[in-house]
Amino acid sequence: MEKKSGTTESPHIDKITPLAAIPGGEVAIWGKSLVHNGSTHPTVRFGGQPGTILLSSSSRLVVRVPEGAVSGNLTVDTGNAVTAPAPMTVGLPVTDTLHPVANPAIDAAGNIYTTFSGARGQKVPVSVFKIDAQHGVHPFLSDLMNPTGLAFDREGVLYISSRMEGTIFRVTPDAQRSAYAEGMGTATGMAFDKAGNLYVGDRTGTIFKINPERQIFVFATIEPSVSAYHLAFGPEGHLYVTGPTTSSFDQVYRVSPDGVVNTFYRGLGRPQGLAFDAAGNLYVAASLSGRRGIVRLTAGGSAELFVSGNNIVGLAFTPRRSMIVATNNSLIELFMGIEGKPLI
Repeated sequence: MEKKSGTTESPHIDKITPLAAIPGGEVAIWGKSLVHNGSTHPTVRFGGQPGTILLSSSSRLVVRVPEGAVSGNLTVDTGNAVTAPAPMTVGLPVTDTLHPVANPAIDAAGNIYTTFSGARGQKVPVSVFKIDAQHGVHPFLSDLMNPTGLAFDREGVLYISSRMEGTIFRVTPDAQRSAYAEGMGTATGMAFDKAGNLYVGDRTGTIFKINPERQIFVFATIEPSVSAYHLAFGPEGHLYVTGPTTSSFDQVYRVSPDGVVNTFYRGLGRPQGLAFDAAGNLYVAASLSGRRGIVRLTAGGSAELFVSGNNIVGLAFTPRRSMIVATNNSLIELFMGIEGKPLI
């Protein structure tokens, strides 16, 4: 700790929650003597970038992560002394010229696929972008109306849902597109199981199952969503589904292999994209107790805010053990050292 002359104050950071954030997210800093008596507000720095103090007391600060902040050391300067640095992970912007509405998809080489989905019925010049490991952004697919969900099969072929057309498209690595299934209603989230069956969420209340012979079945029925369903398979073979409703106390559904729907966790605000890590933890873009970001749910159903941030709609894990976070206009990469669960 750096201490300024003529003082006996010893500010100290005990913990930071959460330990990861994207720019604009809010983090809480717990400790002691974080505000010097008679001083102005302390300064919280993420590396060299000062954040915006939203709440301050001697034992707790709430601060907004500034644009341009990078991962590294966080310090609190009370105006009288500076705390020892504490580690903090901040997301690295990848691009901010997109319109994702669900999880990005990542191929075996680590390339990221994401959408410019647009407003309902809007035709945009580029529908899907491919982003390489060096964050180079390349147009991948054009003339697809309202692309929404993305999923790869075991052969590395990309599937894309169009919520406008109710169609699932199959897209080869060289961007050749063909219709795979039609009549999917307001088609949104998708996921493959280990047998190669594709599951599609029609946000009006149906989860469809499409077998490898392209036969279509109604797999499960749940409450309609105001935006989209998001799907992911857990390590035990159950399908997990989110879909925000008009409630502020939404749930994560768990659907058994024979289509029985149960509640896995209730108490999230506007839950959207979700993904599992290799240890079986589930990460959901949602709010928890009014705090927005990515919530981590353990297999036992305990919850904590894991990444702080606003307007997050989805996430995915890369082969390099980073997390790609999608907001409603951007992608951000956080180097978390987490291995994602294989999607199939």
